[in-house]
Amino acid sequence: MPWSNMNAKQRENDRFQVRLWFALGVIVLVFGVLIGRMAYLQIFQHQHFLTEAEDNRQQLQPIAPTRGLIYDRKGRLLAGNRATHSVTLVPEQLLGGKQGVDDTIAQLQSIIDIDDSDIKRFKRRLRQARKPYSSVPLRYRLNDQEIAQITVNQHVLQGVRVEAELVRYYPFDNGFVHALGYVGRINDREMARLDPVNYSDTHHVGKLGVEKYYEADLHGQVGYQTVETNARGRVLRVLERQEPVPGSSIALHLDAMLQAKAVELLAGKRGSIVALDPNTGGVLAMVSAPSYGANQFVTGISSKAYGELRESDELPLFNRALRGRYPPASTVKPVISLAAIDTKIINPNYTILDPGYYQLTEGGRLYRDWKEGGHGRVNLHKSIVESVDTYYYDIGHRMGNVPMTSYMAKFGLGQVTIADQPEALKAVLPTKEWKRAFRNASWFPGDSLNMSIGQGFLSATPLQMATMTMVMANKGKWHQIRMIKDMNGQEVTQVSQLGRKDPVMLDDVKLNRDSYWDRIHKAMIAVMHSNTGTARRSGANSSYQIAGKTGTAQVTGIKQDEEYDAEKIAERLRDHGLFVGWAPAKKPEIVVAIIVENGGGGSSAAAPLARKLFDSYLLAPAKDKSKDNREASDG
Repeated sequence: MPWSNMNAKQRENDRFQVRLWFALGVIVLVFGVLIGRMAYLQIFQHQHFLTEAEDNRQQLQPIAPTRGLIYDRKGRLLAGNRATHSVTLVPEQLLGGKQGVDDTIAQLQSIIDIDDSDIKRFKRRLRQARKPYSSVPLRYRLNDQEIAQITVNQHVLQGVRVEAELVRYYPFDNGFVHALGYVGRINDREMARLDPVNYSDTHHVGKLGVEKYYEADLHGQVGYQTVETNARGRVLRVLERQEPVPGSSIALHLDAMLQAKAVELLAGKRGSIVALDPNTGGVLAMVSAPSYGANQFVTGISSKAYGELRESDELPLFNRALRGRYPPASTVKPVISLAAIDTKIINPNYTILDPGYYQLTEGGRLYRDWKEGGHGRVNLHKSIVESVDTYYYDIGHRMGNVPMTSYMAKFGLGQVTIADQPEALKAVLPTKEWKRAFRNASWFPGDSLNMSIGQGFLSATPLQMATMTMVMANKGKWHQIRMIKDMNGQEVTQVSQLGRKDPVMLDDVKLNRDSYWDRIHKAMIAVMHSNTGTARRSGANSSYQIAGKTGTAQVTGIKQDEEYDAEKIAERLRDHGLFVGWAPAKKPEIVVAIIVENGGGGSSAAAPLARKLFDSYLLAPAKDKSKDNREASDG
């Protein structure tokens, strides 16, 4: 073999050896890196990854507390909880993770009915989700067939669950919502102010009324459980559990049967009825008509259904009892009478000759009485019994703005006096300063005349009118107006005990002479039971005495030379009918205020409803009254 060939072969062997050693070095280096990495992970990072593995295997899940129940004064359930099944998604456990949400929903739509509104609400809830691996509801109120269909297909529905939960249920759904309020799905605004820990597994919150005001008490405290899961997130067992604390149950002064009766009396009408217990200030009934059902709001009302409620000319969403501002009309005349005699503007025996009108100046505007030709010689008693406007024009002119507003304020007008209804309005008790600020005008004598008969700028809510009447029935004695009666069996006498801001609580009304109360009471009894009283038909043949006052609130102005004819006026422009009163007259057990929008005169539209309501409450079967006595002694 030539030397050159051997030399070339030697060089090739040398190159091979170099490559071999280089490859071997690379292999050793790679294995060294792998062994080093393994040692790092297994030895130095052992505790870290052991903790992560445990976290993957174990999950801490919040447990929502059971919402407290709401009862009426006799123990009837007004707001409870019932089980419902919903289909939920855990985005982190879906096939494809959060990116697989749309595919999973499409897959579910082939199994059960899911509409666009369900998907829209789900996407909103998904944005609100506060913790990873939390389930997000897609559709509520599954029936048995839908539950079975999802269960059969569970093997292909990774991250999909059927969950049972307790949701709010209102047994008395017709006409109770304006008194109780309702619960609904938590929205973004509410999410920002709620405790994220305590509400970590809660989907509903009080929206209105009692449900909203007592939210902190009704909700309870969240619980927790530690669970072991498999690789697909399915719970294998519960390792540890801390039970949630249920919300407090509360009882209201509300009487469910009286409330239902008030709803029945206002059927087909627009208006409001408020009934109070004059001995406690408790709200016995509070109805705004027309109304709507609260149950449809609990798991989410459809856009179409809500739109129909919102756009209705009947305003079912509007709480007339708390927010309706009406001229109180002649229902304030007893208070105006007290103001006049207690301030000595007139003496109790003051009389006028009523020609059927009143003039501030000779040849000036005629302020007409409701009775053409007038009532003849009128004293204080007759002015209330027959509701003589001219008498109040005269004493209103004598008093002016200040004494009238001062005394009406003492009876609760122009103020929020109810403790636990956050939607209540003040309405308007006009003063000279108010008119200057809001109307940029001075107070004129004509304004005082209109105010003296409960018209003009003066407005009041039905609740305020009931409160005014309670103070009158109690001869000046005030009670805090409230819904709540007791919490977890413990009587609540002042809502401030619950650590919330107090409402206006006025001092008892003190008169220069207590006999003035008797004068007004005697006149209001005569309204119902005398031969000339404006509500004599409603008081006839009653087995108990009623004290009351009718009112007719003018909605549209009538020219000086025109007569009021309801048949020629559009229905929405007709007078409102009002009534306030209490029974029994000597020892009051119930106070009512009623307004029937565009119903005509108070004696024909409102007073007959009051009589039926009084009968329903006072002439209840003896067994119901004995039950009340037992409950009172137990309390």
